[in-house]
Amino acid sequence: MNHPAISPARLGAGLALALAGLSASAAPISDDVIRIGFITDMSGVYADGDGPGGAHAIRMAIADAGGTIDGRKIELLVADSRNKADVSSALARDWFDNQHLDLLIGGTNSAASLAMSAVAAEKKKPFITSGAGASAFTNAQCNPYTIQYTYSTRGLARGTGAAVVQQGGGSWFFLTTDYTFGHELEHDTAAVVEAAGGRVLGSVRTPLGAADFSSFLLQAQSSGAKVLALANATADFVNSLKTAVEFGLTRTMTPVGLTATLLDIHALGLDVTQGMYFTVPWYWNKNPDSEAWSRRYFETIGRMPTYGQAGDYSAATAYLNAVRQTGTDDADTIMAWLKSHPVNDFFVHNGVIRADGRMMNDLTLLQVKAPAESTGPWDLHKVVATIAAETAYGPLSESTCPYLKNGKP
Repeated sequence: MNHPAISPARLGAGLALALAGLSASAAPISDDVIRIGFITDMSGVYADGDGPGGAHAIRMAIADAGGTIDGRKIELLVADSRNKADVSSALARDWFDNQHLDLLIGGTNSAASLAMSAVAAEKKKPFITSGAGASAFTNAQCNPYTIQYTYSTRGLARGTGAAVVQQGGGSWFFLTTDYTFGHELEHDTAAVVEAAGGRVLGSVRTPLGAADFSSFLLQAQSSGAKVLALANATADFVNSLKTAVEFGLTRTMTPVGLTATLLDIHALGLDVTQGMYFTVPWYWNKNPDSEAWSRRYFETIGRMPTYGQAGDYSAATAYLNAVRQTGTDDADTIMAWLKSHPVNDFFVHNGVIRADGRMMNDLTLLQVKAPAESTGPWDLHKVVATIAAETAYGPLSESTCPYLKNGKP
């Protein structure tokens, strides 16, 4: 579904006036360098889904922008979040205070990205999260300087949860990563399942990066549920599903990967994952431009990109375009420009960044192919349905974003 270009009326008159005023008074490029920071899991459980590949995607965006804007060099700082909120916030604070950081991009791990978002808001600098899915970014912990760019737990839940119930998966048991992301993913999906007429028979919380899922899966098996809902991601998803197959759970329960990516499906193989439904904001051959970019990425990394890595590129490009168009890296000017100009690239068509910081991008419900249907190593899925952005994320009126509720644009 195409989204119309956003209008000043839709954003509110205040935003349009702010953009005009700020553009006129904003300072030019600070310290003559456009400096982007990227903090994500570079070595842990989420590294394959973002990590070094995400950093490479941002470097591609910088190279495609020419490496400079109006003669000012574009630089990238990269650091490992270690999946820790305190490490991430300390890095963010140091970069804003001592490295003259202009934009911070946060990768996987919602707790780490929420911590970085808070620091960015304090410093009044733009923060874009590409790999973190917690709905809190546009609700309770929403702020004027944060954009949630790629997906949310709510969006994925509305795609996969309803589809599985409609296919006969009426009773669910959740295997949930025990921190903000997992909790919200379970909560959002359970609400969708129950609204569709399904039931949640139980759940179990698992540590991030758990080495052994055996005891947790035995609890799932004893529940009698039809659906094994894996509210985890990347390595945790792969390892928990492998264990479920070894235990024979998949003979009596239907596994559902609530944040599965094509990289995960490729790692597990079609024999294990065939028939599985999963929802994504983007996939490597979504359109000709997506495939062309993905093949460029593949030439260096040796595998197709995840939607988080594609989101890293798109987010960095959108920011650099805003700097180019406004002639400044002033944070308020940039945020106003981004929220009044839709993004059009291989990742999103007419993607509107809403007043609460939500990128309004359509999602796609996919189903894993059977081995006989696949024509190559990355031909892994078929499209089931497109989920319009407003259906996936809900209207702005449903947002609990505090600064919007206080009447600010």
